Amino acid sequence: MNDHDKRSIDRRSVIKAAASAGLVGLAGCSGGAPEDGDGGDGDGGDGGDGESTDSSTDSSSETYTIGMVDSLSGSLSAFGQRNQRGKEIALDDINSVGVGGGELAISQEDDQSTSQGGVSAAQTLVNQEEVPLLIGTVGSGVSTAIHESVVQNTDVVQISQNSTSPNLTNFPDLLRMPPAGKAQAEAISTLLDEDDNESAALAWINNDYGQSVGEAFVDAFDGEIVYNEPHDQGQSSYSSTISSMADTDADAWVFITYQPEFATMSQEAFDLGVTDQAAWYGGDSVKGPKVLESAPEGSLNGMKAVVPSVPQDAENYQGFVSEFEERFGEEPTSWSAYAYDAVVVSALAIEAADEFTGAALSEVVRDVTRPEGEEATTYADAHEILANGGSPSDVDYTGVSGPIDLDENGDPVGLLQVFEVVDHAYESAGFIEG
Repeated sequence: MNDHDKRSIDRRSVIKAAASAGLVGLAGCSGGAPEDGDGGDGDGGDGGDGESTDSSTDSSSETYTIGMVDSLSGSLSAFGQRNQRGKEIALDDINSVGVGGGELAISQEDDQSTSQGGVSAAQTLVNQEEVPLLIGTVGSGVSTAIHESVVQNTDVVQISQNSTSPNLTNFPDLLRMPPAGKAQAEAISTLLDEDDNESAALAWINNDYGQSVGEAFVDAFDGEIVYNEPHDQGQSSYSSTISSMADTDADAWVFITYQPEFATMSQEAFDLGVTDQAAWYGGDSVKGPKVLESAPEGSLNGMKAVVPSVPQDAENYQGFVSEFEERFGEEPTSWSAYAYDAVVVSALAIEAADEFTGAALSEVVRDVTRPEGEEATTYADAHEILANGGSPSDVDYTGVSGPIDLDENGDPVGLLQVFEVVDHAYESAGFIEG
């Protein structure tokens, strides 16, 4: 074992130890810093439609422009805001060093949190602007719609900054930064078992994210599923869903939905007087300040949610937190960290590739994240390895969101964090490494 191998193992051991300190015995692997307002699948961003973000320091240098589809409006816009902030910090870190002898710029479009909006945004970037690499997007169904309608059968590289649906694994050329939602579903199932729940009522949002994570929960849960129904996004009322769940007398209610929809459900459950009828559990998207702001004080106490996480004690993550707090006056979420890493991985692929084409970028984008290389925890360190003649496989970029290690399906490794609502506030109840 050489010195690099020792450093790499030591780094990952530290992350595992930090995670294990709060372990609650869950089986699975996608939260970290307090998730102020986010949930995994996905407020408007710091940039707007068609914006080109350029942290240029030398107007004569070459500019490498990639695309980004983000949820700057609609029900997933809370993610878009965090993504924009993570993107901004990443661009500054990258362009202070340089990439490919030049600088990185991002041309951006809003997906409006819908598949139709995402496809239209991606068509602008890929077909009209001809970007070779596309970061996008938040909602899993939107990411897959973009891939199937615009990116598939082209050389364009697509990296989702926030999508967690297990179905993305079926598209190996659709890369992503957060871990798959299957691990969340398994963790929720384990929580139900540990809390002695023998039956569950499951409500899931009617899209790719809700369906796939819901199916994974059903497969993992050993108890009886007494309600298993979808609900549409953006409805003004979900009282029929809540009433149907209440009629089942299930031990546990499980919500795989988005923050606005869940906020409405929790308020209506309180109005119907059924908040105490069952134990409540949820995936990443049911956690956020909008939920607590909408719910009557104390009505959600005891609810548990499983969300993507980051290695909070890692030096590079702490540096990211400090920069984020200084700029924006609040802590980042794991979603901001995933967006940051999506931009950095894109820049490293540009630095490592023989040319600025989708075909060339696709050959190296996984390699710069894998553990076979020399670990680099900042863009500057990874860039130095490549600039000094290192090959893509000589670099193992370990991001602010933790080890990435993109596999053949485009999936990363990752952490999960369990939160419980105590006195109308989210408290950490442990971590899981997957």
